[in-house]
Amino acid sequence: MSKRHLLAACLASAILILAASAGTYLLAAPGDAKAANARKAKAAKAKAAPAPAAATGAEGEPEEPEGPYKGIAKAFITDIANGKADLAIKGANDYLAEHPADLECPFCLAVAYSTLKQPDKAMEYVKQAVAGGLPIGRFHAGPRDLLATLTETKAFRDFAAEHPIDLVHGPVLGAMTDTSVRVWVRCATMTPVQVLASTSADMSGAVKSDPVCTAAWVDYTAVVEVTGLKPDTVYHYQVLVGGKPAKIDPAPTFRTFPAPGSKSRFQVVFGGGAGYTPQHERMWDTLLKHRPLAFLAMGDNVYIDEPESPETQRYCYYRRQSRPEYRRFVSATPMFAIWDDHDFGTNDCIGSPGIDDIPWKIPVWNVFKENFVNPSYGGGLKQPGVWFDFTIDGVHFIMPDCRYYRTSPKLPSPTMIGPVQKKWLLERLMASKASGATFTVLASSVPWTTGTKPGSLDTWDGFPQEREEIFSFIKDNRIEGVFLISADRHRSDAYKNDRPGAYPLYEASSSKLTNVHTHGLIKKALFGYNAKCSFGLLTFDAAAADPELTYDVYNIDDEKINTLKVKRSELSFK
Repeated sequence: MSKRHLLAACLASAILILAASAGTYLLAAPGDAKAANARKAKAAKAKAAPAPAAATGAEGEPEEPEGPYKGIAKAFITDIANGKADLAIKGANDYLAEHPADLECPFCLAVAYSTLKQPDKAMEYVKQAVAGGLPIGRFHAGPRDLLATLTETKAFRDFAAEHPIDLVHGPVLGAMTDTSVRVWVRCATMTPVQVLASTSADMSGAVKSDPVCTAAWVDYTAVVEVTGLKPDTVYHYQVLVGGKPAKIDPAPTFRTFPAPGSKSRFQVVFGGGAGYTPQHERMWDTLLKHRPLAFLAMGDNVYIDEPESPETQRYCYYRRQSRPEYRRFVSATPMFAIWDDHDFGTNDCIGSPGIDDIPWKIPVWNVFKENFVNPSYGGGLKQPGVWFDFTIDGVHFIMPDCRYYRTSPKLPSPTMIGPVQKKWLLERLMASKASGATFTVLASSVPWTTGTKPGSLDTWDGFPQEREEIFSFIKDNRIEGVFLISADRHRSDAYKNDRPGAYPLYEASSSKLTNVHTHGLIKKALFGYNAKCSFGLLTFDAAAADPELTYDVYNIDDEKINTLKVKRSELSFK
């Protein structure tokens, strides 16, 4: 592709905004831009104010400890963003005195000295961090406004030239179908990106995407869609950055979903509770060993707990996206992500009925969208959120947003998902019935089953009327094949919810992918596991005479711990 065409691609993509509605990019109408700017100004004005009581996490059990690591450097970045660089410097140096091999603290010190307009001092810590093994891409990623004094110096530019990279983060696969896939990347600058996919390792006969330019207003990310693919086919792919193939090790591949009606057998992994824990980041390699068709990120995906600090939010995403284990996994496995309290707000937080009545809600949503590649994000600009659904060969996955519109469970008629999303959810359940779905996987970022978080109203126990409304809707409309999944509790469980006059609703729950913190086991569970980090593996076999759904729990060492097998006939009305 010529430079002229690359420039044209950047100019074309410059009129797009990353606001996925119905899974597409939308042209920004003047009114949308004006509203977005007004919201941005409103959020900036409110930044100095404390978070409203609705988001403090006071509704449930006491806030859980951060664990030994994941919150330490995050707190330093928050201090720096709040103009307290000196406090962060003291904290980072104190931690380094006891843990001299740590790499996050040198990074934070570089950020702190950059904000203090001391780029030479900051550069000392850049060299220390990179020499220790921290990717140079961490400093390209940012937070850019905090690192600007450093990264604009000749010393940093010369050092970065000695450590060249093509991609800061990615590629990340998402929104997979039987004939298409989207690929997310982050680059150091605004530059055109294109993806080539071929069934041959030599990339012969490759299918090419249109070029898309990474954009500053979406944190130098781009989402590139490749269409015209064959179902159930393994593809090798390349990412072209500025017209040249990016170096990606190992060379990435993906497998498209099987065509509808194939009656195939496939596997999906799921889980939450993925706080940044260096000794547990090997979990992503364990997941990759299973070569699942998809990964369902069920919330508490990085642990932020700073809804009013976009710098902290981005920092938490950057350090996970820079891990080589994670990059290997998400470059080969399409990810479908929802959030929970620690990604959206704070521990056990509630949202609010309105779109932007809490000033930080839309900014947090925008940062989430910058870092994932879902089919869509709620109702888009008109009704923000992170809910969506997708299908793999007759298995319908419904992924709600359990935080954005949540009201206090102490209100007379509380809601976890809000009226607009509830209408959508019930319509999607009816769509499952109409399509003859083999199974319908109804997700939630918090457990469905009663008593899974004793003494708390944060799960569906705080919203019993709405839960009963959904469950009764399944019964009254004779929607068969529904299976529940959830996260939030730091363990892996299975439950059986018997329903009078209806088939039982089984639930698979898993939320200890990388967390250190553990929750106790629940006696009523069919089984539970919390000894090590773990994940859920769902196997769907539509080829069997009586299709089967199997839920296996594996730990971080890839040991199978527990199994629940459910036949389709068990999820039907007699």
